[in-house]
Amino acid sequence: MTTGGWIIMSVSVAAVTLLFVWSIAKVLRTPGETEKMHGFEFETPDEKTDRDPS
Repeated sequence: MTTGGWIIMSVSVAAVTLLFVWSIAKVLRTPGETEKMHGFEFETPDEKTDRDPS
């Protein structure tokens, strides 16, 4: 492989590795994300009438 090929391959492998490490670190180090998670309350019409007859 030529020198240019080695340089391009090294830069691309390093970029992908750094992106992977950064994303894993961001997920593990972001504090308080569990408090920001909101649930999705799925309520069907029959559940609504069973709970509140009005």
